Amino acid sequence: MLILFSIFLLFSLAAADMPASFYQAMSNVNTEDTLCVKNYDAGASVTESYKDFEHLEKETQIVSRSYNTSNIEKDYTRGNASLEVNINSNVMGKAHIAWQSKETMPDLMGRHVTYSRATEDLMGVFNIEKFIQLWSNSTLGYVSIDWLPCG
Repeated sequence: MLILFSIFLLFSLAAADMPASFYQAMSNVNTEDTLCVKNYDAGASVTESYKDFEHLEKETQIVSRSYNTSNIEKDYTRGNASLEVNINSNVMGKAHIAWQSKETMPDLMGRHVTYSRATEDLMGVFNIEKFIQLWSNSTLGYVSIDWLPCG
């Protein structure tokens, strides 16, 4: 019994020695979960970021491919490349989802032309289900996705 009382007394004294600012700082900790993936051969990038969340369940699958590349620095035929992202998350907080597709070769001014980009900022309680597919060297008929009709 004396040993239990001694342990309790030690823990009480240790907790009492902590200043109030310690507990205030611990309650103001910001949560953040950020993922950014770039595929330079495809000219594609994706960002998935969650901040100030109370609850976060996420399953993100990313496949980045580069194939048929020559590995010669002066050869600008990059072959085929792709960046595919599948996001499934349940969030109570803030989210930022963004993607961008650019030309891999710079123009005469040294800039890379942006083909498309999108950003989505959310705050509250929500679910995200998103599939992003960015390919280089593909035409409209080359990539085919089957869509379910609205019912």
